[in-house]
Amino acid sequence: QVHLVESGGGSVQTGDSLRLSCVLTGGNIGEYGMSWFRQAPGQEREFVAAIGWSGGRKYYEDSVEGRFSISRDNARRTVSLQMDSQSAEGSAVYYCTAHSTGLNAEPDYWGQGTQVSVSS
Repeated sequence: QVHLVESGGGSVQTGDSLRLSCVLTGGNIGEYGMSWFRQAPGQEREFVAAIGWSGGRKYYEDSVEGRFSISRDNARRTVSLQMDSQSAEGSAVYYCTAHSTGLNAEPDYWGQGTQVSVSS
């Protein structure tokens, strides 16, 4: 059974950087496209970033384009999200997900989430 475990969340101030990591266990990460979603209190879950199977394709939500960077290391079974110039809108629970088909499809697996709190 595939499991995703996120780490790296915490409390930062606006303008700071934070790096989230996600390890996939119970499967071969090379068989999955990977993405990050986030959910702020009282709001719907939203897409943040995605990366293709080999890492060649990357997609970002408009508000994080240029500030966030997604990457993957298949040898380490890890996908990361580097978040620079954090804004208050970045406060949310961030979820790592795995897609067995297209990145546009609903993810097959979700992590438990890691909390990011951004204060001014």
